[in-house]
Amino acid sequence: MTSRFAAIAFVFAAVAPVCPSQEAAPPRPRAGKVEILKSAALKPGMKGVAWTVFQGSEPEPVPVEIIGLWKNAWGPRQDVILAKLGGKVQRTNVAGGMSGSPVYIDGRLIGAIALRLSVFSPDAICGITPIELMLEISDFDSTVPSGARTPDKAVVRDPLAVPGEVLAQAVAAGASPGLLQQSPLMVPIETPLSFSGFHENVLREFGPLFQQLGLTAVQGGASGSLGGPKPAPGWQNALQPGDPVAGVLVSGDMTISGLGTVTYNDGKRVLAFGHPFFNLGPVEMPLSKGEVLIVLSSSFQPNKIANATEIVGSLKQDRHSGILGVLGETADMIPVSVKVRSFAGDNSVLKEKAFRYNVFVQQRWTPNLMMITLFNSISGVNDFSDENTYRLSGKVELDGGQSLSLETMQAPSEVPIPAPILLAGWVGDKFNRLFLNAVKAPRLKRVDVNVDLLPQRRIATIENAWAGLSEVDAGGEVPVKVFLRPYRGERLERAFNLKIPAGLPKGEHGILLSDAETLNRLQGAAGRANRFIDLAQTVSLINQERTNNQLYVSLVQASPTVYYDDKTLPSLPASVLNVMQAGNAANRPFITSRETVLEQSAIPFDYVIDGSYALKIKVK
Repeated sequence: MTSRFAAIAFVFAAVAPVCPSQEAAPPRPRAGKVEILKSAALKPGMKGVAWTVFQGSEPEPVPVEIIGLWKNAWGPRQDVILAKLGGKVQRTNVAGGMSGSPVYIDGRLIGAIALRLSVFSPDAICGITPIELMLEISDFDSTVPSGARTPDKAVVRDPLAVPGEVLAQAVAAGASPGLLQQSPLMVPIETPLSFSGFHENVLREFGPLFQQLGLTAVQGGASGSLGGPKPAPGWQNALQPGDPVAGVLVSGDMTISGLGTVTYNDGKRVLAFGHPFFNLGPVEMPLSKGEVLIVLSSSFQPNKIANATEIVGSLKQDRHSGILGVLGETADMIPVSVKVRSFAGDNSVLKEKAFRYNVFVQQRWTPNLMMITLFNSISGVNDFSDENTYRLSGKVELDGGQSLSLETMQAPSEVPIPAPILLAGWVGDKFNRLFLNAVKAPRLKRVDVNVDLLPQRRIATIENAWAGLSEVDAGGEVPVKVFLRPYRGERLERAFNLKIPAGLPKGEHGILLSDAETLNRLQGAAGRANRFIDLAQTVSLINQERTNNQLYVSLVQASPTVYYDDKTLPSLPASVLNVMQAGNAANRPFITSRETVLEQSAIPFDYVIDGSYALKIKVK
């Protein structure tokens, strides 16, 4: 009997190794130099394995079968390896966040999963970016030493020049944003842009912005350790091939990060994604580890739902065939502090919340991120009401000792745009003017903003005014009374004495009672007219702008004024104006006005002031 059981055990022992379910899993790839297999050596039917994370942070093997080489599918002389995925990917499909998953054949790296052919196909067909294309990214990075790459040297191709006129025609013609989705073309796997600490309405309001950038916005999470941009301890062993990796745009009380997968790690530098993140070229962005919660299976838009965990380095290159990051390096971010206060009808403070976060620095993205995060900060307050008025004040500190003052109010109006969106857009415009300066890029040290939620619509229109005297001596005073009509409630009235300057010429003059926009219009246009206004002048021009919660009292004279960059030259003699128009200054744009408006005083209101009213006086 014992010999019979022994014989059966021997049979099972002999059969077990050849049973597919008992095959040993291939060893997980680790950081360090790896042998590569170029795409030209691939043949249809070759079997391989890809590595990606389905849950947690440990990569799992995925069977890969090579279909063939799709010539020029990724661009001129840029082939794509077409392959079919098995295992769990047959259920999940090729999901967002799998971008960069490394693919090996016989232990040799061939490239990164980066593209998909169709989300509705029953077969999990993917496109693999050849590793030789991804290695080209290193040639753009001055931080990479000569011995940091694998021996297989790739050729750097010259960029394709496009005639400006042809490009303008193409842009003018336009194209449907969903064109690629409508056609059976190989497209990059969407990079899920994960928003943690954001309200659903933020993603809804700014969804069109993300769609234009080719991004899929999803609600996600982030660990508490994802704070400042400094790499966390243990970064030396982070981001192994197949691990989740995220580029971090915002970190702190709210986070925005884009998830992908690590393709290659030489011990210091990592390659990932296999396609562009934003295609920004040289960049400085924090790079973090990730943790996958679940892969959301879908025949339309499968995605990894994940958390960004801790920052371990800096993203340096964002190129056509992937991204390159350096472990242990720190990318600069802008520290932002936002305090939101809710007020009662008697102007007492009901609640106060403070938010602190850091923002990625880049001329196109920083203004958008400032706008989105500010909107998010004021969207989740329980005291929110459709009739709220928002009062903002703040300060932006720049290197060199300069600072930018922020002050405005936004109230609901007949415009079909919510007041919080208008407020966020106003702030975004100020940062846009800084970062699009054509002379010098700004370096921001910190941003502090206070936002007050006032419980009703506070907007008042200048309705009428009268002057107590029609004639006055230079140096005298004129009693003035102005009336404003609020959105609802009793008419507002302010009385004051207007001091007439002693040097004001005799004759008729105007008294202008106006809102901020009336006085800012020409000065702002002059600043925008000069493309090469420097950064210091841009800051000065913004700081000179009047705020919209004050009523401005000005004297108007019939003499020309020149608005030049951030300068205002009032009551300019005709001879000086002729010299400016004919001399060196003629090469720089300026704006002239037939009248000179001399601001005399500003009357503060806790309302958004709108409109203007003019009076006449005679100086004897």
